[in-house]
Amino acid sequence: MADPNQSEQKPADGDLSDAELLELFAGHGVYRDNAAQYRGRLDGQLLINRCADCARYHQPPRPMCPNCWSFDVVPTPVSGRGTIHLLMYLHAGPPADGVDYHNGGHPVVVVELEEQEHLRVTGTVHEFGPNEPSIGDAVELDFLDRGGAPIVAFRPSHPTELNHPTKPDQPSLQEHRSQD
Repeated sequence: MADPNQSEQKPADGDLSDAELLELFAGHGVYRDNAAQYRGRLDGQLLINRCADCARYHQPPRPMCPNCWSFDVVPTPVSGRGTIHLLMYLHAGPPADGVDYHNGGHPVVVVELEEQEHLRVTGTVHEFGPNEPSIGDAVELDFLDRGGAPIVAFRPSHPTELNHPTKPDQPSLQEHRSQD
């Protein structure tokens, strides 16, 4: 019998059992090869399988690297920064919190991540305000809560300043080379 003076503690997100993970992400298509990616979402990370032998990322997750056929693949965190490669609007679908299929449709994007050419992830977008997202827009990873589960989302990327910006009175590298 449990001690009534002890409070029941829920396991940390990474300690969820497989059954709890399946229940939390019901309807998302969680299976053996992508469970680590869903566990990463609970920790605020976007994990993509990366081959330990050839260093190539591959998405969707598979147990074998499609580049070199190695089985030494590891779910690896990625930055989540990239550009919108494909944009579509859904005008019908199952009801979900925060999804409006009317008034222009619900945006879904495929983002090409900066880690590797042709490495793409699907999600939704938000925080674009009056500027609708467009193909080629720079975005960064975010997560939205849908029914208690974090889903992949992207928001506009805010450009960061370089550590050593070029001063206006200094010639650029190309100008400097042409002077030599």
